[in-house]
Amino acid sequence: MSLPVFSQSRPLTLGVELELQIVNTHDYNLTPQAVDLLRQMRGVSIPGEVKPEMTRSMIELSTGICEDHADVLSQLREIHGALQQGAKRLEVALCGGGTHPFQDWTARQIFDRPRFAELSELYGYLSKQFTVFGQHVHIGCSGPDQGLQLLHGLSRYIPHLIALSSSSPFVQGADTGFDSARLNSVFAFPLSGRAPYVLSWEAFTEYFQKMRRTGVVKSMKDFYWDIRPKPEYGTIEVRVMDTPLTVRKAAAIAGFIQCLARWIRTERPFELSEDDYLVYTFNRFQACRFGPEATYVDPSTGEHRLLRTELEDLFARLEVHAMELRAEGAIQHLRHELLDIGNDAGRLRRLYAHGCDLGELVREQTVIWSEA
Repeated sequence: MSLPVFSQSRPLTLGVELELQIVNTHDYNLTPQAVDLLRQMRGVSIPGEVKPEMTRSMIELSTGICEDHADVLSQLREIHGALQQGAKRLEVALCGGGTHPFQDWTARQIFDRPRFAELSELYGYLSKQFTVFGQHVHIGCSGPDQGLQLLHGLSRYIPHLIALSSSSPFVQGADTGFDSARLNSVFAFPLSGRAPYVLSWEAFTEYFQKMRRTGVVKSMKDFYWDIRPKPEYGTIEVRVMDTPLTVRKAAAIAGFIQCLARWIRTERPFELSEDDYLVYTFNRFQACRFGPEATYVDPSTGEHRLLRTELEDLFARLEVHAMELRAEGAIQHLRHELLDIGNDAGRLRRLYAHGCDLGELVREQTVIWSEA
């Protein structure tokens, strides 16, 4: 399969995808009812779509093209409401969170689709362990070269996005010590990590064709990069976020990314350099492990700073862009949460520390999700 032509899209438009957990309402373990939930959604009018994911205890919702934070929030709430009604009819529940706290990956069932079967054959047990739940945000780009430049500009802020969105501290019945344990499952795949440092679509096409000739990849879907181009949509897709516990938080993260993209696009606050990636893996690990309390190494200066301080400074820099994009509410929501609990991982740990067992913790997640 050749690389698709990079489609035209309006700069800074948004699209959001959320992977959700389907749980029973007895012990709140995952339940393989994606097929039934998809059947409930047939004929329901929503602004985006609902699709299956790798295993049958997952569902993915996606918005249509959105102009701004308010549009994202409106579309997510409409899809959320329709899904909640379908889940209620099936007597199951839905929730956010990047991992299910106590599910056994060996019990998972691969969804019956050719691509999922092919991935299961290729990756073995990793496919079932990929029952993790993330948020993806698409940003519209005026052209492919501009998309690649934005991709590498946003890569500086992967740790910030991880720290804000982390919601996966528990895996297999234990506190992992990570704010985002979900990303450890993603990093296990051989084509994960960062995109190659090329700044023109011509050079990227050459790279893709070389990779395709090796037989390692067939399409862009085979790359599990933290940010990747989505040429058929005319977007770049930011993929490092855990699924938040609420629709409101998911919309706020999308609004924050839109503000970041506008700042980078209009002000060009730093020069792009492949040397930025010297500290990329360190910064990403720190954010997964410690969230806002991580150490962040500035790619330009080498200065070590607390990621929480970096985030507070970044919110201040983005205020003008938030006003222009009508995203003040998104920035305010994230700033308030950072000061209050840090992120959703902190919220889950706090609930657990106050006496919730893990089943009760998931029940609380379903209640939080139901409030939209």
